[in-house]
Amino acid sequence: MKSQELRKKAPELDSLRLGSGWNIEDLSKPQIIVESSYGHSHPGSAHLNRLVHEVNRVIYKEGGRPANYYVTDICDGEAQGHDGMNYSLVSRDIMTAMIEIHVKATPFDAGVFITSCDKSIPAHLMAIARLNMPAVFMPGGIMKSGPDLLTLEQIGKYSAMFERGEITEEEFMEYKRNACPACGACSFMGTASTMQVMAEALGLALPGSALIPTHIGELEKATSRAGECAIRLAHHPITPSQILTGKAFENAIMVHAAIAGSSNTLLHLPAIAHEVGITLTPETFDRIHRKIPYILNIRPSGYWPGEYFWYAGGTPAIMEEIKEHLHLDALTVTGKTLGENLEDLRKTDYYANCNHYLTTHKLTNPDLIKTMKAPIRPEGAIAILKGNLAPEGAVVKHSAVSPKLMQVTLKARVFDCEEDALQAVLKKNITPGEAVFIRYEGPKGSGMPEMFYTTEAIASDAELIESVALITDGRFSGATRGPAIGHVSPEASEGGPIALVENGDLIRVDIPARSLNIIGVKEEERTWQEIDTILSERRKQWVKPAPRYNDGILGIYTRNCVSPMKGGYMKAE
Repeated sequence: MKSQELRKKAPELDSLRLGSGWNIEDLSKPQIIVESSYGHSHPGSAHLNRLVHEVNRVIYKEGGRPANYYVTDICDGEAQGHDGMNYSLVSRDIMTAMIEIHVKATPFDAGVFITSCDKSIPAHLMAIARLNMPAVFMPGGIMKSGPDLLTLEQIGKYSAMFERGEITEEEFMEYKRNACPACGACSFMGTASTMQVMAEALGLALPGSALIPTHIGELEKATSRAGECAIRLAHHPITPSQILTGKAFENAIMVHAAIAGSSNTLLHLPAIAHEVGITLTPETFDRIHRKIPYILNIRPSGYWPGEYFWYAGGTPAIMEEIKEHLHLDALTVTGKTLGENLEDLRKTDYYANCNHYLTTHKLTNPDLIKTMKAPIRPEGAIAILKGNLAPEGAVVKHSAVSPKLMQVTLKARVFDCEEDALQAVLKKNITPGEAVFIRYEGPKGSGMPEMFYTTEAIASDAELIESVALITDGRFSGATRGPAIGHVSPEASEGGPIALVENGDLIRVDIPARSLNIIGVKEEERTWQEIDTILSERRKQWVKPAPRYNDGILGIYTRNCVSPMKGGYMKAE
């Protein structure tokens, strides 16, 4: 094992580990790093040490020696509404780097990686891919919903309603008090939940381990199996590069389509793939989402809280429904193929156990998971739009878009930051038929924050939700619903066409045709040639803005990150 080879090269290692509480026998055991995002930063990480302790117990029992390492994460929810959100995406890359340092600086034979949320999951998966050390990912589970199925993503709606005077401060406080009744990922198919599912779909997490509700004992049982898996991997290595193949990423995207997963996945999967030398193009997502239907009735696109996903069978149940399209020969962390894992689960009481919890809520599987023949929508949730406004592409979660906005021409209202756009929406200065532009919020502009409050202000306004679109080079929360088009590339700070849009330009959104174009100026339609000439003239007048950040990590990130459509990661060179 690698740890034993390095002990010979670094004689101080034994002494230092003995000084840390190890004993002589521990030194010759399989050495397992247990990396987690435990910390008091938010509900998705505050409970993780109990899973760390369970993994430790099993590793000791199976003859290994665990070592606990921590890099806690930030919470997108707590970063909302202020410049803290600008640090969210870059935190993914910094966590990845810190985990790399932990593993590379000290010898380990395998690892267990435990986390729950938006940036920490892709960070852990990127690190696993980069390190190529035998490792198993253990998702940290999901919180239960509050009274009357209240979940956190609804707070944005209630905030906008409070700002407009539609509910009282007392009513608003009652919603806030009950939105997070337990630890775990927020109870909807946002980025945290989506990325837990993606870890399992990629084959790095054990079958059925994604989104187990944290308030039931099943999470500890799955954690025990992850500890056992790590010991097997130490003795019989399977490297992430054997698992993270093109087939694995296609499987993940197919599952993403079926669950109407977060649009942020189009930042994270390409970044993970990049670590193993695979390029995931926007066209790959669009192609797969066209053929895999959306079948999961979970918020924000569906009705039920995310807690119910596992009760209905979780990721394996989704895979069974779309099985004819999956690469069943893809290798997984179990040492078996995806097809073998699904077959093994059918022979156990896994589905009966899951459904036991579902029946207590007086629901059946079809309430949550529809069929390929009778889906919620015939295509997946995501579409990639291109055109003279987004030559490299833009992302829209069309499962949450009104049919009235699928093919529409809108009048541009342009804002150079989210704060101004939000106030315009809340003060009723946005009128039906407008396209609200928020630009200079891409990775190089400001770190690519979420536009959550503005999307919720639009989505909670009955007059705007079916008549106004939001278009940005920033990104959205996984909780976003309504007409939101993001990741517009090239971004404004790089001189992309979104920087050239002016108030009164006509914007044609055609989701079925996958197009996003400027088709007119001053509310008058023009020919394509005229538009090209006008944009060319505007480009001559455009002045590249001074960098918003020159120092600190955001200065480093905004200078070195790639396009949103490539994953927004920091370049090594």
